[in-house]
Amino acid sequence: MRTLLAGICILSLGFCDLQAQEYYFPERNEIWQEKAPKDYKLDAQVLKMAVDFAKENEYSGSRDLRIAILKGFEREPFHEILGPTKKRGGPAGMILKNGYLVASWGDTKRVDMTFSVTKSFLSTIAGLAVDQKLIGNTSDKVGNYIWDGTFMGEHNTKITWEHLLQQNSAWSGTLWGVKDWADRPPKEGGIDDWKFETPKEPGTVMEYNDVRVNVLAYALTHVWRKPLPMVLKDELMDKIGASTTWRWHGYDHAWTEIDGVRMKSVTGGGHSGAGLFISAEDMARFGLLFLNGGKWKNSQILSKEWIAQATLPSKPNVNYGYMWWLNKKGARHWEKLSENLYYAAGFGGNFIVVDTENDLVTVTRWLEPNKIGEFMRLVNAATLEF
Repeated sequence: MRTLLAGICILSLGFCDLQAQEYYFPERNEIWQEKAPKDYKLDAQVLKMAVDFAKENEYSGSRDLRIAILKGFEREPFHEILGPTKKRGGPAGMILKNGYLVASWGDTKRVDMTFSVTKSFLSTIAGLAVDQKLIGNTSDKVGNYIWDGTFMGEHNTKITWEHLLQQNSAWSGTLWGVKDWADRPPKEGGIDDWKFETPKEPGTVMEYNDVRVNVLAYALTHVWRKPLPMVLKDELMDKIGASTTWRWHGYDHAWTEIDGVRMKSVTGGGHSGAGLFISAEDMARFGLLFLNGGKWKNSQILSKEWIAQATLPSKPNVNYGYMWWLNKKGARHWEKLSENLYYAAGFGGNFIVVDTENDLVTVTRWLEPNKIGEFMRLVNAATLEF
């Protein structure tokens, strides 16, 4: 339940002065333990302002997410719902300090779609594969592992795991009936321009594209040789005491066969349906694992080396790592907040924010997306001593 994190080594004196700091890791089905904000020198009034702000700035899209999805991506040619959807709840969230709950709002146990927050879970599946030597190195060519034609051709053979993880692979093709060029096309031009555009060189341009993310999910399914929801459950979620309520879906027709066994290949997002359906509390557990360097209680579940690698800026986009957004000074920088923040983000205002400087994990759901920077500035303001 608790662990002690050691602090400051006084090298000039030849010893470490251990400044213990208590962390809390909730058991499965345990009521999340709370601490008063003042116990951590947090301003309770400012925290309340942040919570009220989240409640008052609900995502403006329909609570019927099938409607919200179709409207949000109506510019895509051939776009349709291919997997499960679910009507959402209202604003909800949690703020953890050292693992303890210092603020919450809404129904934190409700299972909702979380859209592209799924991508950060997907990249973690890749991290577990690297930790377990199923993948030698993220610089390896994916075609050396997946030789069924998915990575054939002069262009696709150049693609590495890192390219897929940083969304700069420019993978070209069709997966589950969806063409790469038809997913989030450029604002300029039309079908003929997009269809016949020469693919970018892998590693040069970051393009947010779910077809290519789903290619990563497909490739990882073949590396693990079992469905990724089983991998996530066995290798991570059970170990951090997550509930049994979360689900990870693929498109209705996204079936593959491995070792004679038919299995579903899941998606890394939900803009055609599917993806991860999960509660705010299980999202908070995932964020807490990352805050603590991949360690839960006394178990190193994910290597700290992977977390460091996953949160390095990519060359094409300083604000993006291995499917984690980074608060570096770039196009997506949140002003007046630490550059060491990193976060998972999904359609409709779903966020898991990891603040290593202040030992905070913040989960917010159904917040108007353009309000996240202002919301996080309020949360940060509460950390200042009063």
